[in-house]
Amino acid sequence: MSYKNSGVDIKKGDKLVDIIKPVVKKTFTNNVLSGIGNFGAFYKIPLKSYKNPVFVSSVDGVGTKLKIASEMGIYDTIGEDLVNHCVNDIAVCGAKPLFFLDYYATGKLNVKNASQVIKGLAKACKENNCSLIGGETAEMPGLYQNEDFDLAGSITGIVEKSNILDKKNVKKDDVLIGLESSGLHTNGYSLVRKIFKSKKDLQKYYDEFENILGYELLQVHRSYLNIIQSVLSNFKINAISHITGGGIEGNTKRVINKNNKLVINWKSWDRPEIFKLIQKKGNVDEKDMRRTFNLGIGLIFIVNKKYSDKLYQYLIKKNETPYIIGEIK
Repeated sequence: MSYKNSGVDIKKGDKLVDIIKPVVKKTFTNNVLSGIGNFGAFYKIPLKSYKNPVFVSSVDGVGTKLKIASEMGIYDTIGEDLVNHCVNDIAVCGAKPLFFLDYYATGKLNVKNASQVIKGLAKACKENNCSLIGGETAEMPGLYQNEDFDLAGSITGIVEKSNILDKKNVKKDDVLIGLESSGLHTNGYSLVRKIFKSKKDLQKYYDEFENILGYELLQVHRSYLNIIQSVLSNFKINAISHITGGGIEGNTKRVINKNNKLVINWKSWDRPEIFKLIQKKGNVDEKDMRRTFNLGIGLIFIVNKKYSDKLYQYLIKKNETPYIIGEIK
């Protein structure tokens, strides 16, 4: 009996590290002090750029979007999904990302597939100016079936304490301005997989969105970092909501005060065809649609009414498609 015979192949793990090393290294900034392979990663804090710096951290996963990726044989985009999701979660607090760590767990390591996932992580990290400084690959036969896998990540960013977005600034009559999502992002896939159960379903082409369903479902979770930072440099924003699990209301309620009421005009934007298809094919109740999916709005700025028109026009100039979707009461 050997460790390999029990289902854990250390040589495969070493091979994966050799493949990803040069890819991961390209994400390093000058603040990264150690290379991949040490027991811990070292990152120099850019203190000179801040008077009173505060770390902002978040951890998340991709959920069962992984199963769609496996069915379609596309593994790089889910790495991008994970990084962008985590980046958005700290960006809406006012933070800029510093570094990222990932966790990849599987029943049987497929080096090719795993390397594609990590290449996707590295791509998104580079695009968000975030260093992929470490990670863990765990082969756990018996816990995961065959090549089934899970993916999670942790991000750490930094923000000047005085620039932290605080919901106490949200007031009555503030305006909600939404930005488009790129699709489902990383939420609602367990429901989707109950509606579209087979690989044949995923391979079907739909004229409504001019794409194969599986490809449409794998559209990369958009990063809003650049537009958030641009807006924060030019406007007084009271709060920002990243629309993930829980939908528009569930997530936006997290960044407003308990004595405030959220009023959404659900007809103020055109719902993308992919959501219409899901609702029709699955006979999904409207309330469930609203609390499960982003429905085409991935980010919401909450701003004082007197600044809303200027912000709206600014977003258009930045090639965004903004929607005034509601207000605070």
